[in-house]
Amino acid sequence: MAENILDRFKDTEEEVTIDTSRKLRVGIIGTGWIAEAHMVSYLNMPDVEVVAGADLVEGKAEAFFRKFQVEAKCYRSHKEMLDDESLELDAVSVCTYNRTHAECAIYALKKGVNVLLEKPMCVTLDEAVEICKAEKESQKVLSIGFQPRLDENMKMIKKIVESGELGKVYYIQTGGGRRRGIPTPYGTSFIEDKTAGIGALGDIGCYSLDMVLNAIGYPKPLTVSGYKSNFFGTRPDYYPTHPEYAKKFEVDDFAAAFIRLEGDIILDFRIAWAMNMDTPGDTIILGTKGGLRIPSTECWNGSVGGPMILYHEICGQQTETVIPIVDSDVSKLFDKKIRSFLDAVKNGTPAPVPTSQIIYNQAIIDGIFKSAEAGREIEIEVPEI
Repeated sequence: MAENILDRFKDTEEEVTIDTSRKLRVGIIGTGWIAEAHMVSYLNMPDVEVVAGADLVEGKAEAFFRKFQVEAKCYRSHKEMLDDESLELDAVSVCTYNRTHAECAIYALKKGVNVLLEKPMCVTLDEAVEICKAEKESQKVLSIGFQPRLDENMKMIKKIVESGELGKVYYIQTGGGRRRGIPTPYGTSFIEDKTAGIGALGDIGCYSLDMVLNAIGYPKPLTVSGYKSNFFGTRPDYYPTHPEYAKKFEVDDFAAAFIRLEGDIILDFRIAWAMNMDTPGDTIILGTKGGLRIPSTECWNGSVGGPMILYHEICGQQTETVIPIVDSDVSKLFDKKIRSFLDAVKNGTPAPVPTSQIIYNQAIIDGIFKSAEAGREIEIEVPEI
């Protein structure tokens, strides 16, 4: 019986033939460490030419392209690059600080260029609304960089929910994080307000939210009671070699929330860059017919932490079905993200990770921040675009 249930979730990936008769001309805005992952993936694509890059730091873009032995034009700002019509750009990757995601994406869209925007979408809901307006006016492809949803195990979660095995979903617990994992090895851009704006919430919290919200069809968030703290990030002893970072830490290293969603669904969420625990708990999805346990990971790596368990009844008997891990190379997820974006650009198909969904993700993050600041539950209002 269990094998029959598992058969319902099986799927096969079709092999895709890439048309190399016309190469897409791509630019990269922001040439920091995340841009390197974009470049590696673009170099794996036979139908792409990376022709330009922009970075505010003098000489940084030039050094970036030298590292990858790529001939490209370099600029000191996204505006200079996008204003250069001789580039004839088809698309850009926006790999800048959180605080500049919105302005870079909006400017590119207004210039008629397709955009792959790294996560988080931005910092505030107001920014997300302006991005969506620019996207609608431009009629260009704008996809958000949520590569974990392309993992086969993540897809399995959505298949299980859509199969009806859980019945009506009414409660979700999700989150994750790290015992010690504030990303200061990359400098202070993740922890200062002027560059990051949000901390663990935006860095890995957006992934955790997307895992479950995508599975249940992204219902509209209605209210949120949020909490955030920074007990670890502001401790000089957290950074043995850089105690001065404590004074620069201006974002959250832990956040939690109780969120009400359309469809009478409750979302219990928590996320951490640092905590005195190995995990804040597995993800669980409770439905009227069954429940699903999704093991947590030590650090958000794009997949799940082990075999999932489906708790349900068969012929009146309580039973558990183990959902085996699908062999999936998480190192290939970036390639899948880039490929799905490029295919949408070339074929004129919808964005693989659309803003119509991620604006709700951003609304929740924005709501948690505002609720925590206000010290009370608040309503979430997402305007029509």
